[in-house]
Amino acid sequence: MKFIVRTVEPRDISALVNNIPGLIVVKDQIRDAMDTFYRSLEAAGDDAAVNMEDDIILCDNFYDRIREVIAAHPDDVIQFFSMRKDDLTIGTRYIPGSQYLMNQCFYLPAGMSKDLLEWSRVARKKDGELYSQDKSVIVGAGCDTLMAMYFKDKKIKYLNWCPNLVDHIEGKSVIDPRRSSKRQSLTFGK
Repeated sequence: MKFIVRTVEPRDISALVNNIPGLIVVKDQIRDAMDTFYRSLEAAGDDAAVNMEDDIILCDNFYDRIREVIAAHPDDVIQFFSMRKDDLTIGTRYIPGSQYLMNQCFYLPAGMSKDLLEWSRVARKKDGELYSQDKSVIVGAGCDTLMAMYFKDKKIKYLNWCPNLVDHIEGKSVIDPRRSSKRQSLTFGK
């Protein structure tokens, strides 16, 4: 299994590098989150992979805990960060893939990163401005939106894990500074 972090300068990822053995770092090259996301999927190849953003805080014993959860659910898509109210009342549960939101830390089983990458190159949306002129790749949408479309198309439910194993740092988004800085988990550390 691979552990991959997507990062943009000048983010400090030393806490991730120091706590995750063999972490693969995929750096933003052209100030484009979708390009960086695609390259993280390429880095995963056919392997099972945990894919993370650089603006997360890890729980105590993150590496051991996440491997334990994955070992119990190796064939499921698993999300390790969420901000849903049901996290507090229901806890860990399966959610329809079309409702997928937030890409701070997630797991894709073996082969799925490659399949998602290939699917994204040929998928079509019926309305909206989601595709490039030549219709070859999805542009202008969030990576989590892309994943929700893929999961819906493939009829995949994902396992939303609570308590969350990562939290989102408090601060402005590098991608869009207009986003709220209050994007934290409701169950992290509980």
